Amino acid sequence: MAIKKVLVVDDSATERHFLGELLTKQGFEVIFAEDGDSGILKAKSERPDLILMDVVMPGKNGFQATRAITHDADTQHIPVIICTTKGQETDKIWGLRQGAKDYLVKPVSGVDLMSKIASLG
Repeated sequence: MAIKKVLVVDDSATERHFLGELLTKQGFEVIFAEDGDSGILKAKSERPDLILMDVVMPGKNGFQATRAITHDADTQHIPVIICTTKGQETDKIWGLRQGAKDYLVKPVSGVDLMSKIASLG
């Protein structure tokens, strides 16, 4: 499956802008959500090919949103990469247990992110 449309779920306008610019320059269509709840709704309505998920957000956190997306029949096929400041090994293990395909610690390196996306495509 070719990845064309990416949903960025992050409550930080700075992070959304950074990831949006990075992805757009690489030719991806980028859509945004500002929290876990709207991320879940956008995953269902927009059907992105990939989701980049922050963890620390108001409402549902990224772990909860990832679990909801990866356990829903309508969205379980969409890979999720968690992009967060939570860098403990236990956080990474927990994120992957929620259904994430990969885990990146902020600040996200563009090279690392593109490599992770390429490995999914």
